[in-house]
Amino acid sequence: MNKALDITAKVLSTLLYPLFVPTYGIGLYCYVITSAYPLPLVWSLVAIIGTFILTCILPITAIWIMIRRGDVTDLQINDAGERTMPYIYAVLGFSFWCYLMISILHVPFYIGLVTIGAAFAIGIITMINRKWKISAHLTGMGGLVGGIMAYYLGIGMMPNWGLLSVWLCLSLALMFARVRLSAHTPAQVSAGWLLGIACTFIPYCIYHYAA
Repeated sequence: MNKALDITAKVLSTLLYPLFVPTYGIGLYCYVITSAYPLPLVWSLVAIIGTFILTCILPITAIWIMIRRGDVTDLQINDAGERTMPYIYAVLGFSFWCYLMISILHVPFYIGLVTIGAAFAIGIITMINRKWKISAHLTGMGGLVGGIMAYYLGIGMMPNWGLLSVWLCLSLALMFARVRLSAHTPAQVSAGWLLGIACTFIPYCIYHYAA
């Protein structure tokens, strides 16, 4: 039983690796959330591929180079002391992603604000990590949930509760996984999730209700 739980925790930690989450989010936006009003195929492909390259391939390549140099132990970067430089590369990748989505693909304002919030979240956990090992995995998941809610608020519709429920359940499962693997404490995973949702949802709430 314990071995099965450990394997499940490792699989969840890999599949929901924080640098994969933006691509999941854009994929949901292109093919699930907006399925009633399909987006142009070329636009969707550029958005998904560009997101994957800038928020995943670029930072992971930097981490892989650091692993080869001995600066980082592994891709999960469980050692808090090794996280600063990988996070800085992630901030750069996410910043280029914001430019792609806002200036080149001209996404709606609420989606652009979500991408900016995601970049800020990485910057914030980079600073927090110097004193406390907040969970990047859960920051990514909270950011995705916040992004979904920001989208529905932006178009003035009730959220798709089925879709939200799936990602909320996955968030809870990932919290369990990170604690199970002794990568984080319950406080660190909870704080990470709340930070993610705060950075991607609250800014648009403020804009929406203040406008």
